[in-house]
Amino acid sequence: MKNLLTTLIISASALPVMAQDATVTLRSDEAKQIIPREIYGQFAEHLGTCIYGGLWVGKGSQIPNTDGYRTDVLNALKDLKVPVLRWPGGCFADEYHWMDGIGPQSQRPKMQNNNWGGTIEDNSFGTHEFLNLCELIGAEPYISGNVGSGTVEEIAKWVEYMTSDGDTPMANLRRKNGREKSWNLKYIGVGNESWGCGGNMRPEYYSDLYRRYSTYCRNYDNHKLFKIASGASDYDYNWTEVLMDRVGNRMDGLSLHYYTVKGWGGSKGSATAFSPEEYYLTLGKSMQIEGVIKRHCDIMDRKDPKKRIALMVDEWGTWWDEEPGTIRGHLYQQNTMRDAMVAALSLNIFHKYTDRVRMANIAQIVNVLQSMILTDTKGTGHMVLTPTYHVFKMYTPFQNATYVPLDIQTSTRNVKGGKMHNMEDGSVPFISATAAKTASGTTVIAIANTSLEKAQQVAVNLGSIKAKSVGGEILTAKSVSEYNDFDNPERITRKPFDGAKIKKNTLDVKLPPMSIVTLELK
Repeated sequence: MKNLLTTLIISASALPVMAQDATVTLRSDEAKQIIPREIYGQFAEHLGTCIYGGLWVGKGSQIPNTDGYRTDVLNALKDLKVPVLRWPGGCFADEYHWMDGIGPQSQRPKMQNNNWGGTIEDNSFGTHEFLNLCELIGAEPYISGNVGSGTVEEIAKWVEYMTSDGDTPMANLRRKNGREKSWNLKYIGVGNESWGCGGNMRPEYYSDLYRRYSTYCRNYDNHKLFKIASGASDYDYNWTEVLMDRVGNRMDGLSLHYYTVKGWGGSKGSATAFSPEEYYLTLGKSMQIEGVIKRHCDIMDRKDPKKRIALMVDEWGTWWDEEPGTIRGHLYQQNTMRDAMVAALSLNIFHKYTDRVRMANIAQIVNVLQSMILTDTKGTGHMVLTPTYHVFKMYTPFQNATYVPLDIQTSTRNVKGGKMHNMEDGSVPFISATAAKTASGTTVIAIANTSLEKAQQVAVNLGSIKAKSVGGEILTAKSVSEYNDFDNPERITRKPFDGAKIKKNTLDVKLPPMSIVTLELK
């Protein structure tokens, strides 16, 4: 892969005595690859309280709302500049029948959510509510179509309903339901996890289904659909091989799912109670996504050397045991400084591969897994922003910026991978970094210090970049297991950072333990 960030690993015991603990060297003359804003995408599934109680409370709720959407959540998402939002699933997508979610809300049939806790849903949040939400927050909608239990006719009519402005049956039905003009829909997923909850299919069989279903996802009027095939789960490289051979240029994108998870059987571990060893193991597992991406990209590069087909990491993030006392199957988990570290390290990796990786969607946006926001649906409702939210907020300058390759010299922490699913023994670098040039002419740099105990003095060699001033923000905590809750909503939050100084053509940065810093150079 071109434009790779090279990390030079030096064992801690072998480090020479020097003023800095790590060195970052920017290769600004090689900067040319754009970081698509869609790398910062989100994912909302009908799962637990992600939709109902998270995004949507209905117009009659006592919780302050804007046309049924929680006002506090709505404003937080606007501030985050969410570029793309994936819906309705996940596993839910292949049991969802979209016509149950249109028309008068009081007349919509209820359904049981068989995948996630058996919850009965009233379908009050459907196509109109989702697409209108995307318009409100300025996000591109990404629709996951039902291939597992749906029909070709069903997905074809859904596309027509959303995108046709002609005198067509589905466009006229949409008008009857209150929406005159079509929505601006670009991304359509043809099934989800078809190897698992989306139908337990073989890649050969799914390839044929994709060819059939995608044929009838028509382009209406001025709409041009970007069609995404259901891709592999983490290490299933054969799935990618088969789809590239049998689907090829019929798809615009191929999905990839990768979770930082201890394992799929038994306990996944506590979100808030963990040892230092478990912390470093988690970071090691999260960084293993780089090798997974590279192997899938290598397959795609052999068969698509012009890189026309995008790799979409449309589910990623941490997965822990549900919080004690919460409903089984609702996947409600807390979010600590450890999760913030996973977010920063993952985004730093995604930036390196945007010649092929053109979208990523963290799972999920509210109240589920590694969420941006947690809400309390009792009373008038409360909301907290998670440490992961703050990472995404700090990284917003990277959206559509030009990636600057860099080299890192850092010490590492060895980890034993036996306790972590498919995790090999390895090491976790104490310093992870990324950099980019923005359209306004500034340079933005993000640096994470993963060490639990030791501050890191980092020398950033700026190369040809000339800077007169530097400012920034920091995210850190007293303990890596700290989190925000409704009683302490700002225990972990962004704060101004003044630990960076420009000396000639070098940026000296001192990072406290377990911290993430973003810097803007002008």
